[in-house]
Amino acid sequence: MNKKIFIACDTNKNSIAQKIIKNTQTNKLKIGYKFGLEFLNSKNGRNFISKIKNKIIFADLKINDIPNTCIATLKSLNDLKLNYITIHISSGLEALKAVKKSSGKTKIVGVTTLTSLNDKSLREIGHKRKVRELVYRQAKLAAKAKLDALVCSGHEIKIVKKVFKKEIITPGIRFNSNINDQKRVITPREAFKNGCDWIVIGRPITKGNIKKNIQKLIHHLKK
Repeated sequence: MNKKIFIACDTNKNSIAQKIIKNTQTNKLKIGYKFGLEFLNSKNGRNFISKIKNKIIFADLKINDIPNTCIATLKSLNDLKLNYITIHISSGLEALKAVKKSSGKTKIVGVTTLTSLNDKSLREIGHKRKVRELVYRQAKLAAKAKLDALVCSGHEIKIVKKVFKKEIITPGIRFNSNINDQKRVITPREAFKNGCDWIVIGRPITKGNIKKNIQKLIHHLKK
């Protein structure tokens, strides 16, 4: 099967992250690990990541600043030898190009519109376009900046693939309709059917019995 899965280590505790990594080992899936600001800003988070060996590490920092600050942030993480790192496409073309130019072996991942937002949410923050329109424009900008990968919800994969030809990473993954704080969710099977390269999945795997949840995911993807 060899589907590619990023397990979201949404915690600030090293012991929990270690438990997640230990209990998600399988030869049925290609597994990577996503760490966000919560973990990297924790007391020992950075040190923990520096000691992880032979794993695909995705730093979901969602960098969003002026070009010089974006570059400085990226360079400050060089010692961690990260495989993927995110930047908000809303940082603008100049920042996207600058970060890509300075990225070395780290893949730069453009973040489109967060899966916690919908059309109503966009109107509330001043956007006149609907989610699909905005994500499409963001994907075109990511392609122009020659980014390595793109984050978008499962509902926009097909329109994104029209203009962005590299890796697509899809968060907002649920086995059912339990959406929590997400608004644009999709099942793992649907996400891959729509054409993503990776899914990002957190709580459906990391809450409860992790080993059983991984087996549930494998079974789900075999259907």
